Amino acid sequence: MSYSKKRYFIYLFITIFTMLIPFITINDNHLLLLSFDKLQFHFLGVAYNVNELYVMPFLLMFLFIGIFAITSILGRIWCGWGCPQTIFRVIYRDLIESTILDLRRVKNKQKDIDYTKTKNRVKKYISLILWLIITLIISSNFMLYFVPPEDFFVYLQEPLEHSFMIIFIISVALFLFYDIVFMKENFCVYICPYSRIQSVLYDDNTKQITYDYNRGGKIYENGEKTIFSTKQWKSSEECTTCDLCVKICPTHIDIRKGLQVECINCLECSDACSTVMGKLGKESLINWGSTNRVLNKKRVSLFTKKNITYFVSLFICIFLAFYFSLEKEQFLVNINKTTELYKITSDKKIVNNYVLTIQNSQDETLTFNIKLQDEQNFKIKRAQDSTIEAGKRAKFVLIIESIDELKNIEAKNIPIFIEIYTKEKDLRVIKKLIFSKP
Repeated sequence: MSYSKKRYFIYLFITIFTMLIPFITINDNHLLLLSFDKLQFHFLGVAYNVNELYVMPFLLMFLFIGIFAITSILGRIWCGWGCPQTIFRVIYRDLIESTILDLRRVKNKQKDIDYTKTKNRVKKYISLILWLIITLIISSNFMLYFVPPEDFFVYLQEPLEHSFMIIFIISVALFLFYDIVFMKENFCVYICPYSRIQSVLYDDNTKQITYDYNRGGKIYENGEKTIFSTKQWKSSEECTTCDLCVKICPTHIDIRKGLQVECINCLECSDACSTVMGKLGKESLINWGSTNRVLNKKRVSLFTKKNITYFVSLFICIFLAFYFSLEKEQFLVNINKTTELYKITSDKKIVNNYVLTIQNSQDETLTFNIKLQDEQNFKIKRAQDSTIEAGKRAKFVLIIESIDELKNIEAKNIPIFIEIYTKEKDLRVIKKLIFSKP
């Protein structure tokens, strides 16, 4: 099977999976959701409040280190096989323009459409309308990663009350329309920063698109074409100079010139070369392999010092993310002192005031109680049972008073612990706070 067909299957899988992710739930929580409305982050069926995003830094570290590791090992495989920009261009250029409307040939991406023909102009307008509809679907699906589907379709019934959501969807759709129709692969070449970091991450062991000039002959010397039109070849040079690898390249480069930042690793040039060389009973001159393997004929090991460092770093990130995810609180508690540091009563007792906020992150209404762990030196002077509905929060003043003057304690800032628990369930959270005295 050619690389192109393999990519199309992967594109189909990515598209279906991406469209379905917002609708997948585990224990009534979404597989992946960042809700600004509810201030929650859902990941793999676990809901985290914004106050619990201590797991997020490790996930971001895993993401970026993972990108560097994949690029170092497999080159720009993301660009050619998973990037939305590439997938959208294939949908518009190869599916709509080429396959459905027959405006261009898939095997010649460098030939422009002939707009002198009226039927071609009509087909072009049809392609634009089709792509605009698809961009609206794409942008709506993207919005589902921030607004859960159960809310999204309700909000659509009242668009004027949710104008920001509608404007966001339309803005993303218009950007995709302009990007895919007018910017094309120029986005990959001039705007996307990913291509600029590949020169730092690549080495001779990186798997990349490599033209085997040992077999085909050198087409370029010092960046300039040498033997091309005259075809003065040695008997051992196999390249036929058919230029199919150039015509089919979506970023308009000649891979025989060597590694270039414009190459998105789509391997269409390899498929084109395989077709021609296959008729001659030979293997493709363009391969997906490292410089050491293809040109230097060296054995390449996956477990180099650099790759092992990447693997260890990724493992540490996953371990820390998993470890801190276990620290997820059963409900959220936040305690802040008021502007008054302390107050002394007429009977020489010391009083500290706090603002206590409790958020019920459970799916049922709960009643919360408070008690002190150190009841020998302190007591709660004022606190009340608080009944909070599911997903709601309550804020009230907590007043803690010392039993005596605390002369037996030298420290001016005394750490004490309070326990917040529920009546309905065995849920409890212990919080540390500072009690101040003269």
